[in-house]
Amino acid sequence: MVRRTRSPSRGVLPLCEVQSDKASVEITSRFSGVVKKLHYEAGDMAKVGKPFVDIDILGDVKKEDLEALTVPEPSRREEAGASAPVNEESISSQPSGEQRAATAAPTEASSAKGSGQARTSKNNGTYGALATPAVRHLSKELTVDITEVQGTGKDGRVLKEDVYKFAESRPAAGATTPPAAPANPSSPAFSYPQIPTDTAQVETPAPLTNVQAQMFKVMTRSLSIPHFIYADEIDFSTLHGLRGRLNETLAKERGALAKVSYLPFIIKAVSMALYQYPILNARVEIDSGTDKPSLVMRSQHNIGVAMDTPSGLLVPVIKNVASLNVYAIATELVRLQGLATTGRLSVQDLSGGTITVSNIGNIGGTYLAPVIVDKAVAILGVGRMREVPGFDERDCVVKKQVCNFSWSADHRVVDGATMARAADVVRRLVEHPDQMILHLR
Repeated sequence: MVRRTRSPSRGVLPLCEVQSDKASVEITSRFSGVVKKLHYEAGDMAKVGKPFVDIDILGDVKKEDLEALTVPEPSRREEAGASAPVNEESISSQPSGEQRAATAAPTEASSAKGSGQARTSKNNGTYGALATPAVRHLSKELTVDITEVQGTGKDGRVLKEDVYKFAESRPAAGATTPPAAPANPSSPAFSYPQIPTDTAQVETPAPLTNVQAQMFKVMTRSLSIPHFIYADEIDFSTLHGLRGRLNETLAKERGALAKVSYLPFIIKAVSMALYQYPILNARVEIDSGTDKPSLVMRSQHNIGVAMDTPSGLLVPVIKNVASLNVYAIATELVRLQGLATTGRLSVQDLSGGTITVSNIGNIGGTYLAPVIVDKAVAILGVGRMREVPGFDERDCVVKKQVCNFSWSADHRVVDGATMARAADVVRRLVEHPDQMILHLR
């Protein structure tokens, strides 16, 4: 989907935003000039490699320089492949002719490191700072002039952390210390602002962000899936002790930053349960000609992990979990989380999931009712781990770490008994993680 953006008169000019599943990138022009022709209207579907706009370039541009900027580099495209980040940008080849006009086209992936990229000089306008499209998009959301932000990245590149720090420092810079109020023991510790009662309700419409728009489409499709919920309480006490010992060993061998969370164990347990109940790894397929439903069984366990990012909810996928050990899963989680935080997840990272794990416990909440995504029949929601009193084998009261698992399944193809048995396999593996060692591949 293409959405036009307003551009300054100089510098690196944003032409449009190209949006894919839960990812978007701003396509910019490397030329200053006058737009002579629009090949698409706002909201149209633009084809990759086709002309987008015609630009009458201002100033003298050598023919060889123009060709170097507009002709794509096949070698770099082949090297990037399907894993190229979705938030980079590129310019398509220029149409033939002797006119001095450049034609820009949206592409699936492009390089933000090539020649003609954003310059650090503030004379180039609002988009003159050296930054990735994701950082520029964040600066617009926070109403930050990116040319005023001091970049801490390589060659003065502005990072997301720089934008956040600049946005946080703005009110503090202009704020003045109010006079201290006289002490009054009877006054409350804080007071609510005075809210006028004689004003009418004011409703201000706000457009959806790109991630919200994609979530709207995906969740609307999910409404066609009849959900049912199955919840269980899991004893994490044994896993809690094992994880602590493993992290001590990792700290000695690989440094203090090498740690394993509970989530890799849960993901591995889900993968092991899928061997016994492969229906949870399937998807429902409806024949377009006969309208007859069928199940498509899938051999690989590609487990999506819902992540909270500055851009919103994203679900990158860990591919072929069955072939990975717990530490390899933890390493892949760290990689995907880093890419998600910086807005550099590729289309390949976000596609191909067969079942999803949503860990809301690191934010808060004990129970949840997760929504099944399209092309899947089950999802696991992990709640917050908490300490509760319990009984050991000698009926003595001990401290236990427990966590609630909430499953949602597609009731068209999965019955409650199957879901309960599969969830019990996951529970036993998490409560007795030593059993995982017997089945590791």
